[in-house]
Amino acid sequence: MPPSKLMSRPSRRAIEANALALLQASVAEFHGRALNSPRAVGDIAQELIANNFQKFVPPGDISDYSAEFARRAMADLAFQDAEHCYYRVDVKTHRLDSSFNMPNLTSVERLARFYQDAKNFFVLMKIGYTAAGQAIVFSEVKFVPIEFVTWDCLTIGALGWGQIQIANANTVTIDDTYIRKRWMLDLCDRLELFYPAELLKIRNRQNYFAEVRAFWESQPDE
Repeated sequence: MPPSKLMSRPSRRAIEANALALLQASVAEFHGRALNSPRAVGDIAQELIANNFQKFVPPGDISDYSAEFARRAMADLAFQDAEHCYYRVDVKTHRLDSSFNMPNLTSVERLARFYQDAKNFFVLMKIGYTAAGQAIVFSEVKFVPIEFVTWDCLTIGALGWGQIQIANANTVTIDDTYIRKRWMLDLCDRLELFYPAELLKIRNRQNYFAEVRAFWESQPDE
């Protein structure tokens, strides 16, 4: 049983197909502007998706649509569906012929607060492309709530409370039988290991600068 109609596999596949078709039909938007700049590709793709997302679903399926978010916001676009579920969508582009990439998704604390409401969904739209010479080719779009992304391809980075990251954007495993409760409990398990390790790093840094202080206190005044 999907958590909402929009998050069912057929609905997600339809959105993915529509988004991919749009990107493939819009490659001229990227030529001469973005081929050597992953950030530029990401910005143009995000703008295309944001300006057209409402066309990816049947009329009346979503409302209160917004794509007005600051760069550091949790989402690039947001809306409500007919079941009164609220979605924040983070659009990520990834060059498939790159060797390694670890995109940030969201803060663990921000997600924990957002997911206290069962009708809230944080959704990843992952866009894969290749670029060679003057050609850019979009080959895949994944539209998936974060709780369907398995923990074997996620990690937590040391930023603020902790930042959920894709460990390697070349390898993302999706399991749409993964329920939110289990995913969030797995997040808590990982944080139980993450925070003590961060505390140990901080203690080591404190000890190092205690030695630095001792060295400078032993030096003569000039």
